[in-house]
Formats: sequence, structure tokens, C-alpha cells
Amino acid sequence: MSEWQIGNHVTAFYKTGKYAGEITQIRPNGYIVVKTLAVLKHPMQGDLHNPKQADVDFFHERKALAYLEQTNVPANMVKPFNEEMPDYKDSLAKALAALKEDLREDPSDWAARSLECLERLESEYQL
Repeated sequence: MSEWQIGNHVTAFYKTGKYAGEITQIRPNGYIVVKTLAVLKHPMQGDLHNPKQADVDFFHERKALAYLEQTNVPANMVKPFNEEMPDYKDSLAKALAALKEDLREDPSDWAARSLECLERLESEYQL
């Protein structure tokens, strides 16, 4: 973990989303605190324990991490990010559009429910 330094730009996987951000803290327990600067992949919708299932007790609406939101990420889920940092709002719109496009090609009930969640989130995100 000595390769990481505060201020490094990294990608971080958190739940089912992928983000670009900046390391703000390195914890001794194998976690790195990452400040969100861009969304590279929007989180999937639904129950993480029953992926792609529509008939679950609670179908989770999963928001992307907010701009500058900090989160603990296991060090093995952090990778260097050597590209130009995208604009947060533009990256969120692009990631959301990509997920919606994939879901529109899926005829399952899970995809339909996911699209409903994403439509609500898109309005909430004010994109």
C-alpha cells in the first residue's frame, strides 16, 4: 500500500459503481479514503445480494456518489487514474446514459425496474 499517497488520482470501485477521485487519507486497516471527482460507471439498481432479480423484498434505488463525497474503499479496489479528470456532472450524465442504454436492451423485469429508478434519479440529479 506504500504506492499510494494523499493527493493521488485514482479509480475506485464502490458497491457496483466506479469512480475517479483523489486520495484524502490512507488508513492502516487496508482502506483508502477517496474523494469523488467523477463517475465512470453508475451503480446498478436493485438488491446487491440478489443481482438482476426484480422479485426481491426491497429493490434498492442506488445513487452515484456525490461530487466531493468521500468514501472508504478497500485498497485492492483502488487503481491509479492517469487520465485527465472528467467534469463530475458530465461524467455522471455519460455513466447514467450508458447504463440506461444497456438496460433498454435487456427485456427482463429487473431491467424495467432499474430503468424506473434511473429515470427518478436523473430528475433528482438535475442533468
